[in-house]
Amino acid sequence: MEEVENKAPCVDATAKDVKSGTPSPGAEEKPTEMTSKDYYFDSYSHFGIHEEMLKDEVRTTSYMNAIEHNKHLFAGKVVMDVGCGTGILSMFAARAGAKQVIGIECSTIIEQARKIVAANGFADKITLIKSKCEDIASLEALAGVDKVDIIISEWMGYFLLYESMLDTVIYARDRWLKEGGLMLPDKATLFVGAIEDEQYKKEKIDFWDEVYGFDMSVIKEIALTEPLVDIVEGKAVATDCQAILSLDLADCKKEELQFKSEFVLTAHRNDFVHAIVAYFDCQFSQLHKPVRFSTGPFTEYTHWKQTVFYLRQPLTICKGESIKGKITVKPNDKNPRDLDIALRLDHQGSVMSLHATQEYRLR
Repeated sequence: MEEVENKAPCVDATAKDVKSGTPSPGAEEKPTEMTSKDYYFDSYSHFGIHEEMLKDEVRTTSYMNAIEHNKHLFAGKVVMDVGCGTGILSMFAARAGAKQVIGIECSTIIEQARKIVAANGFADKITLIKSKCEDIASLEALAGVDKVDIIISEWMGYFLLYESMLDTVIYARDRWLKEGGLMLPDKATLFVGAIEDEQYKKEKIDFWDEVYGFDMSVIKEIALTEPLVDIVEGKAVATDCQAILSLDLADCKKEELQFKSEFVLTAHRNDFVHAIVAYFDCQFSQLHKPVRFSTGPFTEYTHWKQTVFYLRQPLTICKGESIKGKITVKPNDKNPRDLDIALRLDHQGSVMSLHATQEYRLR
C-alpha cells in the first residue's frame, strides 16, 4: 500500500545424564522428529559460527570485562549460562570465582564444550547440560541445585530479537533465578534510522530488473521482503536514530517481544533515503562499573552488523524534515524463530510526500 506524490539448549533423544550418559531423571524424553524450528540448533553445531562470535572482540571482551572485573559479584555464587555454546562465558564465570556454573546448550557443540572445559581445568566447577531449558524437568536432579544467583547469556540475534532465544532466557529467569539475582546483560535497546544507500540497493535489489537481458523482477519482490544483514557506514545515516524497543531483562515479559512502536526521524542534511537501518545496544547496568556495547553504524564492527529494510520507493528529504514511522514486529506463525515485520512511513516534505507500508520477514 503506497501513495507517492512528487512536487516540484534439545535434550538428547533419550535424555542423557550429563556425566554418565545414562537416562536422567531430570529431563523428559522427547520425540526425535525435527521441525523447521529445530534447524536453528543444527546451525550452532558447527564450530564456524562460534569462531565468528568468539572473534567478535566487542562482544566477547564486553562479557569478559563484565564478569571478570566484577569478581566480588561472582565469588561463591551459582551461575547459569543459557545457550553456553563452546563454554566461554561459563569459563569466564568460573575464572571469576563462581562456586558452580551450569551451562545449558541444545546443539552438539556441547560435546566440544565438555572437552574445552576439562582441558582448562574447570570440570569440577562447570556442569554442562545438553537440553532445551524448557525440557528440563528438574535442575536439582541434573546439577544439584534448584536456584541460581546469576544468569548470563548471549541471546541477542540480528535485529536484536531474531531467533527468539530471549524467550528461553526469560523462561530460565522465571524458573531458576533467585529473588534479587542478577541478569547479565540486563538491558537492551533497539534503534532505527534512515540511510542513503543507492549504490548497494542497485547491486542487491535493482539488479533483478534486468539480468543479461531478462526480466527477473519477480525475485526483486522477494528481495524487498527480506531485510539485509550487512555493514552500514556511519556516513550513510541521513537522520537521527530513535529507540523503538527498550527491554529490562530483570522483569520483561515474553509478550513484550511482540510489539508496535511509533517513531519520528529528523533529517540532518538534504539527501535521499533508500532504507531504514536497525541496530541495538546492550548494557550490563547493575555492575559496580557498568559495561555497554553498541552494534550501530557509528561504532566498532560486531558480527551482528546492522539490519537494513529497503524501501520500494526512495524518499527525497530536506534538512530538518521528518519521517513519521510505525513498526510492528511479531514472530512468524509457522516458525516463531522468524520475525514478521511491517513498516509504515509517512513523509510530507517540500520536495515529495510518501505514505507507504511494506512487509518484511527476517529469516
